[in-house]
Amino acid sequence: MSKIILVIEDNTDIRENTAEILELSGFKVITAKNGREGVELALKQNPDLIVCDIMMPELDGYGVLHLLRKNPDTASVPFIFLTAKTERGDFRKGMEMGADDYITKPFDDSELLSAVEVRLKKVEVLEHKYPSNITGLAQFIKDVNGLGKVEQLSEEYELNSYDKKIVLYQEGKRPRFLYYLVKGKVKCFKNHEDGKEYITNLYSDGDFIGYTALIEDSIYDERAIVMEHSEIVQIPKDDFVKMIHSDIIIAAKFIHIITKNVKEKEERLLNLAYSSLRKRVAKALVEIVDKFQITDPTKPLEISREEIAQYIGTATESLNRTIGDFKAEGLIDINKGKILPISMNNLRSLPY
Repeated sequence: MSKIILVIEDNTDIRENTAEILELSGFKVITAKNGREGVELALKQNPDLIVCDIMMPELDGYGVLHLLRKNPDTASVPFIFLTAKTERGDFRKGMEMGADDYITKPFDDSELLSAVEVRLKKVEVLEHKYPSNITGLAQFIKDVNGLGKVEQLSEEYELNSYDKKIVLYQEGKRPRFLYYLVKGKVKCFKNHEDGKEYITNLYSDGDFIGYTALIEDSIYDERAIVMEHSEIVQIPKDDFVKMIHSDIIIAAKFIHIITKNVKEKEERLLNLAYSSLRKRVAKALVEIVDKFQITDPTKPLEISREEIAQYIGTATESLNRTIGDFKAEGLIDINKGKILPISMNNLRSLPY
């Protein structure tokens, strides 16, 4: 289906010439001869992109952009100013208001089509649902690179094998990589002032690790340790930073890919603060099963009781008592000291 482009221009020759160039390239074009008519058409026709002159009677291009950015239906439509004005102040004003690009008159066919195609491609990239894995990341980088936003980004990264207890990174150090966990398990933890370790997060196949310090350009405030033999891809810091700094909307899209579920951490903090020990242990077991993608009820949790206690912020002795209660109630089983969560539905809906 052809993309719809709205051209708003008061000069008849320029308006018709612009429309002809776009139509010959396969776009469906609608035109308006002034700003007010352009706003009405935009709201009615819902175009995929708008090319708009700045200096027009009744309502200038800045007014058009302001009105369309205020309306939720048109707020994200790519907007390209078409103008003969080349003063830096005019360019800056338009970009601050939310314009996506400028084309200065006179222009040639290739300049117009290139600007339009780049903006439409950007929308396609941002709307695409990329899988949260290394394949999705590679495709996203390739697509972003195609926008001209990033000059060179490799799609092939170094894959390393890590044995159990190897430290990926530690507090106080500056980040060098974004880590993608292809296979295995990793835990992140902090040392409390009382000397105890508290696990802040658990990671398994398909998770990205260590991105917060990269995004904030800060040192690590936690330590990441491999829990079992793991295969991990290292994505160089420069590649990651170039990408997220290239465009704020692209940064938001990328962050959405790698974080996947920010609410999970917030809910866990609330659970730690207000829930009973039984609820905290039950929720922790459910989270661990989900995070480690355990689908076989006969497969035990490959995590020590000490680590579970660190994850929920309690003493191992208190955890063991609760685990004993759960076994007596038929919620879990124990095999060679390891926990088998045999009744997940009941654990998820534990009333108290």
